[in-house]
Amino acid sequence: MPIGSDKGSFIKPGFDPLAVQTSTNSYLLYSWGKNDTGQLGNGNTTKTSSPVQVGALTTWTQAAMGKRTGLGINGGKLYAWGSNQYGGLGQGNTTNYSSPVQVGALTNWAKVAATGGWTSFAIKTDGTFWSFGRSNTGQLGDGSTVDKSSPVQVGALTTWSEVSAGGNFCAAIKTDGTLWTWGSDGQGALGHDDGTTRSSPTQVGALTNWSKISTGSYNCIAVKTDGTLWGWGYNAQGQLGLGDTSNRGSPVQVGALTAWLQTASGDYHTIAVKTDGTLWTFGYNSSGQLGNGNNTSYSSPVQVGALTTWSKVGGGEAHSLAIKTDGTLWTWGDNGNGQLGNGNLTNFNSPVQVGALTTWGVLAKSSLANSSIALEL
Repeated sequence: MPIGSDKGSFIKPGFDPLAVQTSTNSYLLYSWGKNDTGQLGNGNTTKTSSPVQVGALTTWTQAAMGKRTGLGINGGKLYAWGSNQYGGLGQGNTTNYSSPVQVGALTNWAKVAATGGWTSFAIKTDGTFWSFGRSNTGQLGDGSTVDKSSPVQVGALTTWSEVSAGGNFCAAIKTDGTLWTWGSDGQGALGHDDGTTRSSPTQVGALTNWSKISTGSYNCIAVKTDGTLWGWGYNAQGQLGLGDTSNRGSPVQVGALTAWLQTASGDYHTIAVKTDGTLWTFGYNSSGQLGNGNNTSYSSPVQVGALTTWSKVGGGEAHSLAIKTDGTLWTWGDNGNGQLGNGNLTNFNSPVQVGALTTWGVLAKSSLANSSIALEL
């Protein structure tokens, strides 16, 4: 329902770890939008309003974008680029790089995620969890608040499967279906309902049926194996989809539906796809990032159009992205830095197709970025 309204129902989003989707295909890597710290990875610091291929490699399987950094996996190798102020590129230094540089020499990396600051996360094929960069609120998860400029292992477990990073915290799911969070608990983002910052992973509740996790600046959206949707943390713009604007310190179910497939979080908005291929959004809408043709914010999920051909979703700071089942790429919302990829700087409050390609496959998680990354066959 529109924020400020005294009526309405709900419906909720699905989930998605965007940057942590595992792909069995190999892709070209494209980026566009803001580029002041080289976060597009194209060798310069000039913003671009149309997709530009990153390098010449053709075997990318994963990508993630923080507000100032980019991460990607190519042939099992981990690459990073952009701002390196706190060592978030994993190079053992604090030098910025405007083109992808390999992190170490290993070839067994599987999934990546990046915070809105300078912290990076990666999971290896053996299920171990690694982090590097800023840790002022314990977001590295290694039990300290000391920055690390090279990857450090988070604990000794080999059971991590999904990861998503918010403003200055992290949320992850293990193979046993348990949910874990750490870092800053501002606005209840960690889900423990106590406002306590944690520098090591702490389990959220005792359930073992968590499936997917997506993070905004200070909130989480998660899907369980039964297809139900849950949200917690900051909710001043209705980004939890609960029909109000009250923060939640622990997980609260969004409605009663069991049909949510995938979600992505922006700064203060959420994008979601249901199993029937319909597209839904909720939260802040100042730039048209909800895609429903207006600039009204909604605190309950609202369907975007009537199509049933939506497949994958992604979120930026105040813009949204989605791929249809036909492989076309669509964007909407804030376009001040060209992050919609349509060759101009005009905002759009309804989905607009990016080019004419029908081979887009993976969207990178970029919840706080004014840039975009996508993988194309």
